[in-house]
Amino acid sequence: MSTKPNMLGAYGDWAAQSASDPPRLSFRNAHYTHLDAWRTEARARYIANLLQPPPAPPPQPRLLRRADHDGLHIEHLEWQLPYGPPTRAIFLKPAHARGKLPAILGLHDHGGNKYFGARKITRTSDSIHPDMVYHQDHYYGGAAWANEIAKRGYAVLVHDTFMFASRRVHLADLPGNIRNNMVESNPEDSAEIKRFNSFAAGHENLVAKSLFCAGLTWPGVFVWEDQRALDVLLSRDDVDPARAGCCGLSGGGLRTIFLTGADARIQCAVPAGMMTTWRDYLLNKCHTHTWMCYIPSLPRDLDYPEIIGLNAPKPVLVLNNNEDQLFTLPEMKRADEILKAVYAKAGAADRYRASFYPGLHKFDLDMQKEAWSWFDRWLKA
Repeated sequence: MSTKPNMLGAYGDWAAQSASDPPRLSFRNAHYTHLDAWRTEARARYIANLLQPPPAPPPQPRLLRRADHDGLHIEHLEWQLPYGPPTRAIFLKPAHARGKLPAILGLHDHGGNKYFGARKITRTSDSIHPDMVYHQDHYYGGAAWANEIAKRGYAVLVHDTFMFASRRVHLADLPGNIRNNMVESNPEDSAEIKRFNSFAAGHENLVAKSLFCAGLTWPGVFVWEDQRALDVLLSRDDVDPARAGCCGLSGGGLRTIFLTGADARIQCAVPAGMMTTWRDYLLNKCHTHTWMCYIPSLPRDLDYPEIIGLNAPKPVLVLNNNEDQLFTLPEMKRADEILKAVYAKAGAADRYRASFYPGLHKFDLDMQKEAWSWFDRWLKA
């Protein structure tokens, strides 16, 4: 038997061959010759596969408080979506900025930590939770990267998304047998946060199953919520809606890929530590990933990297780590070749770049430096 050890054992080769390469809606297929026509067809199919919540008016943000910190003007915002608790968000821009600024939607990571959301990539005062000191040191070279790009002259919005922080499920709202009779008594305590995050990891299975039963997908929900946050950001008087980008690491990189594929308002995107192929997930790495990744039937239409390719010829920078434990290097490289082919066929080879850095899963200072230069090139010119 030719099948190598994989997530499905003897069924691995059979499952991997169920989706053609290239998939049926890939721009790499010879019969697609017009970029706009292909994008219209493929994006419509992608959005249909997402199974999103129904349309709703743009949310109306409410200012909770504002302050200046570390050279930045910072606003704490809140808005109510048609479902769930209010969304909390943090808006940042240079304290003395004037006029309309280019905009970045900062998409926080997953990190196995659902207690936190926007706080993972921001700092709003000199006081920071010790868990977030560790998180930013471990993944971001000690930086709150949303603050760092805001300092370069950007308007940045970072919001909590579905199942994280202000949008998380509270234990009191679950049946006792599902939450193992756990209760929340001191939510900011690190030990209690650790217990909650352990519970939330297992709860993902129930969240995904329940959403499927509602005719929804987890990606469909978080893309929808990220689009509503984009509504808020681009409606501001101090933002130029024609110069909007998005960025994130890991789960934030996933959100960057999925949002950019769905929403033409994104003019420039930088996903970090989240690029591979459906084949890599299928055979090698689905056990390292959240239910947030999976859209039933989409692999027959588009390979995973082709989702962000739906926004071609708008610029994309993909940042990878050679020893990233979430993926295999051969499939990261294959994803790069797929996107190179898409952008070359779109006549925009100079608008796509993938960089490979040494090390494990991260978005460190060197990677951030390249990302900020990429945004400057395409959103400030």
